[in-house]
Amino acid sequence: MSSITILIAEDQRLVREGLETIINLEPDLKVVATADNGYNACVLVEQLRPQLVLMDIEMPVMNGIMATQRIKQLYPETIVLILSTFTDEDYIIEGLANGASGYLLKDFSSDKLTTSLKEAARGELMLPSKLAAKLAARLRLAAPPRLAVRDYGLTPRELEIAKLIVSYKNNREIADTLYIAEGTVKNYISMIYEKIGTNDRAKAISILTDTLEGTMFNH
Repeated sequence: MSSITILIAEDQRLVREGLETIINLEPDLKVVATADNGYNACVLVEQLRPQLVLMDIEMPVMNGIMATQRIKQLYPETIVLILSTFTDEDYIIEGLANGASGYLLKDFSSDKLTTSLKEAARGELMLPSKLAAKLAARLRLAAPPRLAVRDYGLTPRELEIAKLIVSYKNNREIADTLYIAEGTVKNYISMIYEKIGTNDRAKAISILTDTLEGTMFNH
């Protein structure tokens, strides 16, 4: 099995080297390069095309949000996972709005880091639960009224899973909540994605939030 290729963008050398050491201990993860600012990260993504970028927010020359935006515009298949000490929802919203696949706080353990990288590489949206709650509340307050909501024909089970998706639960958490296998969850999510017309988790959350807040939610 080939390793997941990773680029680390972090301006603090000690943190950068520590992350590289931890990640490279995993046989299915491989750091192919490191960058000390967002601009260099963009250049290295162009040269090396890593599958995943672990992106710090506060960096010189170009910050992580701007670098994420540029990378996702040019290479939308590249997964970007934001890395920061910040808990301000403005950073979360801005990062996700620019294509990031999640947000990882720097207070993680080694196991949490490597697990999160693997889950992000599988297409899961990574968001700490305490930040997910803040983000959900912020989006509910900011959401404009909907004039019409499309009925995508989701089954009762798919609706149940959709509610957990918009609560920023990952596949494993959904499986644990519903007492079903994680593989079953993935199959349901694939069917949901097909019905709503997207394979992107963040876009799916936006579509499903509209759907669940509309008339279908009351059916």
